[in-house]
Amino acid sequence: MVRMKPWVEIAEELRREIGRGVYGPGDRLPSGSDLMNRFGVARQTVQNAIDQLRAEGLVLSVAGRGWFVSERKPIVRLARNRLSAAERADGRGTFMSDAAVGKWQRSVTVEVRREAAPEDVCSYLALDPGQEHEVVVRDRVMRADGEVVQLAVSYLPADIAGGTRLEEADTGPGGAHARLEEMGFELTHSTEVVSARPPRPREAELLQIPFAFPVIQVVRVAFAGGRAVEVDHITMSSERYQLVYRIDAD
Repeated sequence: MVRMKPWVEIAEELRREIGRGVYGPGDRLPSGSDLMNRFGVARQTVQNAIDQLRAEGLVLSVAGRGWFVSERKPIVRLARNRLSAAERADGRGTFMSDAAVGKWQRSVTVEVRREAAPEDVCSYLALDPGQEHEVVVRDRVMRADGEVVQLAVSYLPADIAGGTRLEEADTGPGGAHARLEEMGFELTHSTEVVSARPPRPREAELLQIPFAFPVIQVVRVAFAGGRAVEVDHITMSSERYQLVYRIDAD
């Protein structure tokens, strides 16, 4: 029988104790020194175990105070619900829909700029990569109850978004998709490509996660008929999010 690595065994034991209520939500875990003495291991071994529990969303770190059992509920992202016409009609954009489902307070910092479309964006928008194409970029940092949980960068063709409310920080009720539809680009469907990867330095800093923790990346392309009208690169903290998709059987 292959024995598990010490840090895996420590993580399993602490996970069991959290599950049994030995440490409840909001409780402080033993210090690193206490865990080193208890399990007879080096500090890095303890840190690896804690990092695993943190990646699972069970534990969070409070600067200068130690490790605590998480009181946070996962953020549920209902892909079908958040992109629906009904949500836009009720004045909610996608992130606002997530907040309504989870009953947490949302806040968003937005930077809007114009730049040449990156090569992958040209591909999604069916633009000739051999030419320079200007896009409107909406770069957002998104917070749930004050904590950064998601980063999103949207690219919209400048011939559509230029000089419109899509170049303002606040796009108004229903978000960018509602403004697109007001301009005659009725959204018919979206595609999402979901993957995981290590965070880039800026992402790790903003999301307050170690470089070893994966992030969830979603590339969403919104279509109005046969034309792609928006490409959104979305980066989420994997310890906070649950992605839920409805898949019809027909």
